[in-house]
Amino acid sequence: MKVKNVNIKTIDRKTLSKQVIDEIVHLLMSGELKPGDRLPSEVELMEMFDVSRPVMREALTSLEAVGVVNRKTRNGTFFSDQINSKPFTMILALSAGNIQSIIETRISLELGLVTLAAEKISDDELELMEEKLQEMKNTENYQSIDREFHEIIARNASNPLLESISEPLLNLFDETWSQIPISYRNSDTTIRQHEEILNALKQRDPVQAYTSMYQHLNYVRERLYQSQMESETKEE
Repeated sequence: MKVKNVNIKTIDRKTLSKQVIDEIVHLLMSGELKPGDRLPSEVELMEMFDVSRPVMREALTSLEAVGVVNRKTRNGTFFSDQINSKPFTMILALSAGNIQSIIETRISLELGLVTLAAEKISDDELELMEEKLQEMKNTENYQSIDREFHEIIARNASNPLLESISEPLLNLFDETWSQIPISYRNSDTTIRQHEEILNALKQRDPVQAYTSMYQHLNYVRERLYQSQMESETKEE
């Protein structure tokens, strides 16, 4: 495979690995190389940046760890051709235990997702959401089904970047929510709120979908905060 000619700036020797990472990412952000493109060989990159092999390998290893590049033993190093949630997952990991940050991030993201889904969702996907809602009504432990309901919304926003961010965020939220006592959960309220969200999507009404999702997630936020406050009071 022919490697594209790219313009790379020579860098000084301060924080070399970090600077190499920045320059390689710049190739992608500037459009000089695109997702899926092959990078120059390790030796060529060393010459372009005027750095040693250990520095170059450190930079490439770091980029691979967060999903920016894929290294193939015989074929070389390529920019990932699909959006990867690893960088966002790492950011979220730093917020583990910060209930306010987690729920506020989820609110911000899902309000956008549900308005886009209201514009784009298909009848088949609406039927699938209806099935999930019925499953929630027929079981006491519906957390995993609730998760699937929200995943359908994320998928039907038809935006791969937002969807890739949504998955690790829901994972972290589920971990947080699972630690909340059952007494703080009201299945009747939760199911009613999901019905309102679904009805807004059926009407293809982004404004109502936004309102219904906000009411639902604000209710969840209040439940989380109440549980946290009472837990802290008991510890005192």
